[in-house]
Amino acid sequence: MHKERTLALVEHIPIRWGDMDAMGHVNNTVYFRYMEQVRVSWYEKVFGELSSLQQEGIVIINASCNFLKPLTYPGMVEVKMLFGPASRTSFESYYEMRMNGELYADGAAKIVWIDMTQRKSKPLPESIRALCPARH
Repeated sequence: MHKERTLALVEHIPIRWGDMDAMGHVNNTVYFRYMEQVRVSWYEKVFGELSSLQQEGIVIINASCNFLKPLTYPGMVEVKMLFGPASRTSFESYYEMRMNGELYADGAAKIVWIDMTQRKSKPLPESIRALCPARH
């Protein structure tokens, strides 16, 4: 594990038959869904249920995924979410997707804290900042 990252959450997600594509492996877009699912689980664990009625929350401004080995059905993918150092209004999140202990994919997403009504970034809550490793 990278030393400037802290573990936020681990979730086990069953691979569904419908996650696969014509090539016989999990479709590339589904890896982003796996990352999204653990991100939403983390958010709801810390802040409660996601809702469009909230005054503030998170948006993703970029996301990436490195496909190292193809995931296939049946299986259970272990998705780890890790945090990198925070800036004033955002932080990097990192993801590791494993099956049977082997790394199949990794990814990242930059998360920005926003005022939902004004649709503008705002300073991260201290509760998030405390979870992120310090910048060097």
